[in-house]
Parts: sequence; C-alpha cells; structure tokens
Amino acid sequence: MKHWLKPFWFLYLICIFLPFGLAATLLTAVVTFTACSLGDDKVWGYYPGKWWARFMCLLTFSPVECKGLENIDKTQSYIFAANHGSIYDVFVIYGYIGVPFKWIMRQELRKIPFIGAACAAAGHIFIKRENRRQSFRSLQTAENKLAEGVSVVIFPEGTRTRTGETGKFKRGAFHIAADLDLPIVPVSISGAFRIMPRNKIYPVPGHLKLTVHKPVPFKPENHDEEMEQIEAIRQAVISAV
Repeated sequence: MKHWLKPFWFLYLICIFLPFGLAATLLTAVVTFTACSLGDDKVWGYYPGKWWARFMCLLTFSPVECKGLENIDKTQSYIFAANHGSIYDVFVIYGYIGVPFKWIMRQELRKIPFIGAACAAAGHIFIKRENRRQSFRSLQTAENKLAEGVSVVIFPEGTRTRTGETGKFKRGAFHIAADLDLPIVPVSISGAFRIMPRNKIYPVPGHLKLTVHKPVPFKPENHDEEMEQIEAIRQAVISAV
C-alpha cells in the first residue's frame, strides 16, 4: 500500500471494517448457533459462514480468484489439505470451496465468545494437540463425519506460518484418509499472507487465489511410503502458493 494512502486506510478500518466486520461475525455466530441447534448442521453449519467469509473479503477489497473447482465431485467426501499463512485462508476456503465441510481446529478456538459456541453447534471438530487421547477421540469424530458423507478441511502445518513459507505437514489427520480410503484434495491459497500475516493486527487490500488440485488417493503400505505421499501432497500445495 502506498504511504500516502495509509491514513485513509486506517480511518476506513476503524469506521467501516471493524464495526461491520464485528457485526457480521456476531450475526453469523448467532444464526449458526441457533439454526444448528434446531436444524441441520450440514446446511446451517456451512452457508451462514460462507456468506460471512465472502463479506469479510469484500470489506477489505480482496477479490478471490478460483481455479480447479471442477476437480470436486459434490457427491464425494474429501479431506481438503491446505496451506495456512493467515486468517484469510479461512475466509477463502469457507467462502469459495463450494461444498459443505467441517473444520478440524485447535481446541483453544472453542473459548472465543460466540464463535466457539457456533463452531461447536455447527459440528466442527476441535483437537487438543497436547493431549494425545483427546486428539485421538477428535480424529475418530472426524472419521464418523466423513463416513456420513461430509468433507473435512485441515491445515496440516498445524498453525499459521510465520515466514510465508509452507511448513512441514503433520501426519495425524492423514491417517483418517487411509482408514476410510478417502482421497485427499491439496488446496493452495496465495495472497493471504500478504494481506494479513500472523504478526499483523490489521489487513490490507490484496488479491487472493484459491487453487483446488485433483484428488489423490492416500494408501501408504508402510511408514516411508506414508511420508513420501504426504510430502507429495505438500509439494502439490506449494506449487500454486
């Protein structure tokens, strides 16, 4: 952003982005929690969040270019594996992936007022990484949802990158794909780190791109083959970041 534009952008953030963004987030959380508590979380756990995510991108003048959506069969369950550099990754996937899904997210997010309760009601899956037993139960929950025909989104790095580089992928969630014989869809998100990296508290406008790669089977015969397949998925993600 040009230096002379920064004062105007900060004014916009304070007067427009913050109040409208917070109002949209609160409204989405209330609608999601109420509707999911009374009805179908496959519908109400996805569509309010989809339009909230698109609105958040619109608020920061950040258009999203989508590529490869034709690779998704809407009748098939998948594990979507994406790179994670920014909160805007959430907006891009929620707003533009085009199929209902459940997130696998950190247990700490459940403590966020309104948002945590809405995510729980929507059926998203919380995982406590420090607790192996609880993590195992959470992954079993994810398996049950996938068996019911719902897709799952994971950030295999486990947390947002600090440098913009895609980190090492953790193995845990990939075991679900092997157990249920489900394909993994590598997903690349570019532009999000430049809009709002981990160490920034405010976004700047930018161009976002979502690339959905072709589904790949995950059927390793041994540990070495498992690590090779995970790295191949990571390289597919990196190829369009």
